Amino acid sequence: MKYLIVGLGNIGPEYADTRHNIGFNIADALVKELGGSFSNIRLAYYAEVSWKGRKLHVIKPTTFMNLSGKAVNYWMKELNIPLENVLVIVDDLALPLGKLRLKLKGSSAGHNGLKSIEALCGGQDYPRLRFGISDNFPKGRQADYVLDVFDNDELPELPALIDRSVALIQSFVTVGPAHTMTAFNK
Repeated sequence: MKYLIVGLGNIGPEYADTRHNIGFNIADALVKELGGSFSNIRLAYYAEVSWKGRKLHVIKPTTFMNLSGKAVNYWMKELNIPLENVLVIVDDLALPLGKLRLKLKGSSAGHNGLKSIEALCGGQDYPRLRFGISDNFPKGRQADYVLDVFDNDELPELPALIDRSVALIQSFVTVGPAHTMTAFNK
């Protein structure tokens, strides 16, 4: 069984460790834990790792967030992975910091990376790990907020939240979405 794990974010040092790049951070942690490393190939940083007999193809699109669907579409076709075996890791303003939510489908909720995937990969019926980044910003400052680094009071929580996200991904590929949602969506 093979899976495409997609961490969303923007390339470039100016975006490193921003809220919008939490998908990249989680993908990095997953690949590191499973002993892999990324190569820059065709629209993405790509790594191939294994977990309990499952092959995980992990990508961090190099297309920038708003064009993420280009990379996801390419790798789905290249690796012949069905949409239900694609797991997209995305930041979510609608959830408080640290809240993880696995959903099997849904709208983009205004997220440009998800809009791109929806448009280029066949709709809304793909699993996503929504990582809560909270919505602690003044009206009209959403872009500044997501492209900013986590606050000093949020930073100490991040390593455990990233570890929990990696555990969720490992659960998703081994015991499946239903059991994973029961265990992690509390």
